[in-house]
Amino acid sequence: MFLARFGRSLATRSVAMIAAKPAGMFCQPALCAAAGRITFPSIIARPTPAVRTYATVNQIMRRGNFKTLKKQEKRRKVGSPALNSCPQRRGVVVKVMTMKPKKPNSANRKVCRVRLTTGRTITAFIPGEGHNAQEHSVVAVRGGRTPDLPGVKYKCVRGSYDLAGVVNRKTSRSKYGVKKPAPAS
Repeated sequence: MFLARFGRSLATRSVAMIAAKPAGMFCQPALCAAAGRITFPSIIARPTPAVRTYATVNQIMRRGNFKTLKKQEKRRKVGSPALNSCPQRRGVVVKVMTMKPKKPNSANRKVCRVRLTTGRTITAFIPGEGHNAQEHSVVAVRGGRTPDLPGVKYKCVRGSYDLAGVVNRKTSRSKYGVKKPAPAS
């Protein structure tokens, strides 16, 4: 029954391979019978696959090559690639616009398209209430994504170049480019 299921050729090949092995390699039939169980050599129990399978072109395109996959996993993903490992970059505003955030938030976030000195055009968020950015304004751009705006990985720096600081800002002034107010006397 067992041999019929796996085919005549596999059975004869396996038996020939077992006969070629030394006696101590497999369980002795007498010992197995004495133990009260029947064991088969591993070569019969688990036949090796005859054909090795390779990844198709579509699988490699979708998942990447397995050899380079480990290297890609080790390599750290850069949060703001257009800055080329610089803390800030200067750029010229191409277009000022608003974006709707993802669910569940609702607003009109002020963003602008900026052409950096590297030549790349990116979308940058303008933080704070109110701004004076317009087309052809020169702005500094830093890294930092805006969580509810998909694809926006950069922020404009307030208070540098043509982008003024936030008016009437009292707290967290350093983040919004506001000078310390003169003491009231």
